[in-house]
Amino acid sequence: MTARTNIPKGETVDEAFSDVAHDYDQWVQKALPGYNEIFDTAIELIPYRPEKAIEVLDLGAGTGLFCKHVLEAFPNASFVLYDLSDEMLEVARKRFAASANRFEYIQGDLVQVRYRLKFDLVISSMSIHHIGDQEKQVLCRRIYQALQPGGAFINVDQIKGVGRFGELYWTTWLKKVREAGAEEKHIQKSIDRRRKFDQDASLLDQLDWMKMAGFQADCVYKNYFVGVFLALKPARDG
Repeated sequence: MTARTNIPKGETVDEAFSDVAHDYDQWVQKALPGYNEIFDTAIELIPYRPEKAIEVLDLGAGTGLFCKHVLEAFPNASFVLYDLSDEMLEVARKRFAASANRFEYIQGDLVQVRYRLKFDLVISSMSIHHIGDQEKQVLCRRIYQALQPGGAFINVDQIKGVGRFGELYWTTWLKKVREAGAEEKHIQKSIDRRRKFDQDASLLDQLDWMKMAGFQADCVYKNYFVGVFLALKPARDG
Protein backbone atom coordinates (compact mmCIF):
# COMPACT_ATOMS: atom_id res chain seq x y z
CA MET A 1 0.00 0.00 0.00
CA THR A 2 1.44 3.31 -1.05
CA ALA A 3 -1.19 5.69 0.25
CA ARG A 4 -0.16 8.12 2.98
CA THR A 5 -1.80 7.47 6.32
CA ASN A 6 -4.22 10.15 7.54
CA ILE A 7 -4.65 8.68 11.01
CA PRO A 8 -3.32 11.18 13.58
CA LYS A 9 -0.03 10.16 15.11
CA GLY A 10 -0.64 8.39 18.40
CA GLU A 11 -4.27 7.53 17.65
CA THR A 12 -5.27 4.18 19.10
CA VAL A 13 -7.26 1.42 17.40
CA ASP A 14 -10.33 2.11 19.53
CA GLU A 15 -10.22 5.82 18.63
CA ALA A 16 -9.90 4.99 14.92
CA PHE A 17 -12.93 2.69 14.98
CA SER A 18 -14.95 4.92 17.28
CA ASP A 19 -14.60 7.60 14.60
CA VAL A 20 -16.43 5.39 12.08
CA ALA A 21 -18.86 3.64 14.44
CA HIS A 22 -22.06 5.09 12.97
CA ASP A 23 -21.07 4.30 9.37
CA TYR A 24 -19.42 0.96 10.06
CA ASP A 25 -22.28 -1.38 9.09
CA GLN A 26 -22.74 0.18 5.67
CA TRP A 27 -18.99 0.23 5.09
CA VAL A 28 -18.23 -3.37 6.05
CA GLN A 29 -20.94 -4.76 3.79
CA LYS A 30 -19.15 -3.11 0.86
CA ALA A 31 -15.63 -3.73 2.17
CA LEU A 32 -16.01 -7.51 2.48
CA PRO A 33 -16.41 -9.09 -0.96
CA GLY A 34 -18.90 -11.91 -0.58
CA TYR A 35 -20.27 -10.44 2.67
CA ASN A 36 -23.58 -12.35 2.52
CA GLU A 37 -21.91 -15.64 1.67
CA ILE A 38 -19.32 -15.16 4.42
CA PHE A 39 -21.91 -14.69 7.16
CA ASP A 40 -24.38 -17.22 5.74
CA THR A 41 -21.54 -19.74 5.99
CA ALA A 42 -20.66 -18.65 9.53
CA ILE A 43 -24.25 -19.10 10.70
CA GLU A 44 -24.58 -22.50 9.01
CA LEU A 45 -21.60 -23.72 11.01
CA ILE A 46 -23.16 -23.12 14.44
CA PRO A 47 -23.58 -26.67 15.81
CA TYR A 48 -26.84 -26.23 17.69
CA ARG A 49 -30.54 -26.48 16.96
CA PRO A 50 -32.11 -23.06 16.25
CA GLU A 51 -34.41 -23.19 19.28
CA LYS A 52 -31.57 -23.76 21.78
CA ALA A 53 -30.95 -20.90 24.22
CA ILE A 54 -27.22 -20.72 23.52
CA GLU A 55 -24.82 -18.46 25.41
CA VAL A 56 -22.68 -16.46 22.98
CA LEU A 57 -19.53 -14.39 23.49
CA ASP A 58 -18.60 -11.97 20.69
CA LEU A 59 -14.98 -10.79 20.82
CA GLY A 60 -14.38 -7.48 19.10
CA ALA A 61 -18.13 -7.24 18.70
CA GLY A 62 -18.16 -3.70 17.33
CA THR A 63 -21.67 -2.65 16.38
CA GLY A 64 -23.05 -6.15 16.94
CA LEU A 65 -23.42 -7.06 13.28
CA PHE A 66 -22.28 -10.68 13.72
CA CYS A 67 -24.55 -11.00 16.77
CA LYS A 68 -27.44 -9.72 14.67
CA HIS A 69 -27.00 -12.59 12.22
CA VAL A 70 -26.74 -15.11 15.06
CA LEU A 71 -29.84 -13.73 16.78
CA GLU A 72 -31.87 -14.00 13.58
CA ALA A 73 -31.01 -17.71 13.38
CA PHE A 74 -31.08 -18.40 17.15
CA PRO A 75 -33.84 -16.21 18.60
CA ASN A 76 -33.44 -17.59 22.15
CA ALA A 77 -29.71 -16.86 22.37
CA SER A 78 -28.08 -14.61 24.96
CA PHE A 79 -25.00 -12.53 24.22
CA VAL A 80 -21.96 -10.92 25.79
CA LEU A 81 -20.44 -8.29 23.49
CA TYR A 82 -16.80 -7.40 24.18
CA ASP A 83 -15.14 -4.52 22.37
CA LEU A 84 -12.51 -1.84 22.88
CA SER A 85 -14.69 0.97 21.52
CA ASP A 86 -17.57 2.19 23.65
CA GLU A 87 -18.92 4.12 20.66
CA MET A 88 -19.18 0.87 18.70
CA LEU A 89 -20.90 -0.82 21.64
CA GLU A 90 -23.34 2.09 21.91
CA VAL A 91 -24.48 1.36 18.36
CA ALA A 92 -24.96 -2.27 19.40
CA ARG A 93 -26.95 -1.25 22.50
CA LYS A 94 -29.39 0.66 20.33
CA ARG A 95 -29.60 -2.20 17.84
CA PHE A 96 -30.60 -4.71 20.53
CA ALA A 97 -32.61 -2.39 22.79
CA ALA A 98 -35.75 -4.49 22.35
CA SER A 99 -33.96 -7.54 23.78
CA ALA A 100 -31.81 -5.71 26.33
CA ASN A 101 -32.27 -8.35 29.04
CA ARG A 102 -30.36 -10.89 26.93
CA PHE A 103 -27.40 -8.67 26.11
CA GLU A 104 -24.38 -7.67 28.17
CA TYR A 105 -21.71 -5.19 27.02
CA ILE A 106 -18.10 -5.10 28.17
CA GLN A 107 -15.59 -2.49 27.05
CA GLY A 108 -12.09 -3.92 27.07
CA ASP A 109 -8.98 -5.01 25.21
CA LEU A 110 -8.83 -8.47 23.63
CA VAL A 111 -5.35 -8.88 25.05
CA GLN A 112 -6.75 -8.62 28.58
CA VAL A 113 -10.05 -10.42 28.10
CA ARG A 114 -11.23 -12.66 30.95
CA TYR A 115 -14.43 -14.66 31.33
CA ARG A 116 -16.63 -15.42 34.26
CA LEU A 117 -19.03 -17.69 32.33
CA LYS A 118 -18.79 -20.73 30.10
CA PHE A 119 -20.18 -20.21 26.60
CA ASP A 120 -21.69 -22.49 23.97
CA LEU A 121 -20.35 -20.33 21.17
CA VAL A 122 -17.60 -17.75 20.79
CA ILE A 123 -17.65 -15.60 17.66
CA SER A 124 -15.42 -12.88 16.28
CA SER A 125 -15.43 -10.87 13.09
CA MET A 126 -12.60 -8.79 11.58
CA SER A 127 -11.06 -8.08 14.96
CA ILE A 128 -8.39 -10.55 16.09
CA HIS A 129 -6.00 -9.46 13.33
CA HIS A 130 -5.48 -6.25 15.33
CA ILE A 131 -3.40 -8.04 18.00
CA GLY A 132 0.07 -9.57 17.73
CA ASP A 133 0.83 -13.20 16.96
CA GLN A 134 1.81 -14.12 20.52
CA GLU A 135 -1.37 -12.48 21.78
CA LYS A 136 -3.43 -14.41 19.21
CA GLN A 137 -2.04 -17.67 20.56
CA VAL A 138 -2.87 -16.72 24.14
CA LEU A 139 -6.36 -15.67 23.05
CA CYS A 140 -6.97 -19.03 21.36
CA ARG A 141 -6.19 -20.78 24.63
CA ARG A 142 -8.48 -18.46 26.57
CA ILE A 143 -11.31 -19.01 24.09
CA TYR A 144 -10.87 -22.76 24.44
CA GLN A 145 -11.12 -22.44 28.22
CA ALA A 146 -14.19 -20.20 27.92
CA LEU A 147 -16.18 -22.75 25.93
CA GLN A 148 -18.39 -25.51 27.21
CA PRO A 149 -17.28 -29.01 26.14
CA GLY A 150 -18.55 -29.47 22.58
CA GLY A 151 -18.64 -25.71 22.04
CA ALA A 152 -17.53 -23.86 18.92
CA PHE A 153 -15.42 -20.85 18.02
CA ILE A 154 -16.27 -19.20 14.69
CA ASN A 155 -13.89 -16.51 13.50
CA VAL A 156 -14.32 -14.37 10.40
CA ASP A 157 -10.98 -12.70 9.89
CA GLN A 158 -8.24 -11.57 7.56
CA ILE A 159 -5.59 -13.91 6.19
CA LYS A 160 -2.07 -12.79 5.40
CA GLY A 161 -1.17 -13.17 1.75
CA VAL A 162 2.22 -14.86 1.61
CA GLY A 163 4.64 -13.75 -1.10
CA ARG A 164 2.97 -12.61 -4.32
CA PHE A 165 -0.46 -13.40 -2.89
CA GLY A 166 -0.29 -10.32 -0.68
CA GLU A 167 -0.31 -8.06 -3.72
CA LEU A 168 -3.01 -10.18 -5.37
CA TYR A 169 -5.28 -9.88 -2.35
CA TRP A 170 -4.68 -6.14 -2.06
CA THR A 171 -5.29 -5.19 -5.69
CA THR A 172 -8.34 -7.45 -5.89
CA TRP A 173 -9.82 -5.91 -2.74
CA LEU A 174 -9.38 -2.38 -4.07
CA LYS A 175 -11.06 -3.33 -7.34
CA LYS A 176 -14.01 -5.07 -5.66
CA VAL A 177 -14.65 -2.44 -3.00
CA ARG A 178 -14.75 0.29 -5.63
CA GLU A 179 -17.07 -1.78 -7.80
CA ALA A 180 -19.33 -2.17 -4.74
CA GLY A 181 -19.75 1.63 -4.69
CA ALA A 182 -17.74 2.48 -1.59
CA GLU A 183 -16.81 6.15 -1.31
CA GLU A 184 -13.16 6.95 -1.80
CA LYS A 185 -12.95 8.72 1.59
CA HIS A 186 -14.07 5.52 3.32
CA ILE A 187 -11.61 3.45 1.31
CA GLN A 188 -8.82 5.81 2.34
CA LYS A 189 -9.77 5.58 6.01
CA SER A 190 -9.72 1.81 5.75
CA ILE A 191 -6.29 1.90 4.12
CA ASP A 192 -5.06 4.13 6.93
CA ARG A 193 -6.38 1.79 9.62
CA ARG A 194 -4.90 -1.22 7.85
CA ARG A 195 -1.47 0.38 7.55
CA LYS A 196 -1.39 1.33 11.21
CA PHE A 197 -3.19 -1.45 13.06
CA ASP A 198 -3.47 -4.70 11.07
CA GLN A 199 -1.27 -7.65 12.02
CA ASP A 200 -2.57 -10.38 9.73
CA ALA A 201 -1.46 -13.97 10.21
CA SER A 202 -1.23 -16.70 7.60
CA LEU A 203 -3.97 -19.29 7.24
CA LEU A 204 -1.70 -22.10 8.41
CA ASP A 205 -0.51 -20.18 11.46
CA GLN A 206 -4.07 -19.40 12.52
CA LEU A 207 -5.08 -23.05 12.21
CA ASP A 208 -1.97 -24.20 14.06
CA TRP A 209 -2.68 -21.86 16.99
CA MET A 210 -6.25 -23.15 17.28
CA LYS A 211 -5.09 -26.77 17.19
CA MET A 212 -2.35 -26.08 19.75
CA ALA A 213 -5.05 -24.70 22.07
CA GLY A 214 -6.90 -28.04 21.82
CA PHE A 215 -9.40 -27.36 19.04
CA GLN A 216 -10.21 -29.35 15.95
CA ALA A 217 -10.05 -26.57 13.37
CA ASP A 218 -10.37 -25.74 9.70
CA CYS A 219 -10.87 -22.79 7.39
CA VAL A 220 -14.17 -23.78 5.83
CA TYR A 221 -14.57 -20.74 3.55
CA LYS A 222 -12.11 -18.33 2.00
CA ASN A 223 -12.61 -15.31 -0.26
CA TYR A 224 -9.14 -13.96 -1.08
CA PHE A 225 -7.94 -12.45 2.21
CA VAL A 226 -11.01 -13.24 4.34
CA GLY A 227 -11.61 -16.64 5.90
CA VAL A 228 -14.28 -18.28 8.01
CA PHE A 229 -12.56 -20.43 10.61
CA LEU A 230 -14.38 -23.11 12.59
CA ALA A 231 -12.75 -24.44 15.77
CA LEU A 232 -14.53 -27.16 17.73
CA LYS A 233 -13.86 -28.05 21.35
CA PRO A 234 -14.16 -31.80 21.94
CA ALA A 235 -17.16 -32.90 23.96
CA ARG A 236 -14.66 -34.30 26.44
CA ASP A 237 -11.21 -32.86 27.07
CA GLY A 238 -8.44 -35.29 26.22
